[in-house]
Amino acid sequence: MWWHDLLWGFWNGLTAWIVLILHVFNTWESQPFYDVARSGNWYNLGFLLGAGSPLLGAIGRSNASAPAARQQRQSAVKAD
Repeated sequence: MWWHDLLWGFWNGLTAWIVLILHVFNTWESQPFYDVARSGNWYNLGFLLGAGSPLLGAIGRSNASAPAARQQRQSAVKAD
């Protein structure tokens, strides 16, 4: 089932950041970073979406706050 591989890839992508940090410190070596047995187009897509979603969320949050910060700076300059 394609959606099963997509969901597993998304879950493994979300947890990849935590597993990567744990692998750096040589703990929890039984958990693979990337599941080679499931590798396929749908799993790869899910993995990329899962691994990229925290980064995309942080980028989106900083871009959303930029106009508000700019407006606040402009109003502070006008008040002076």
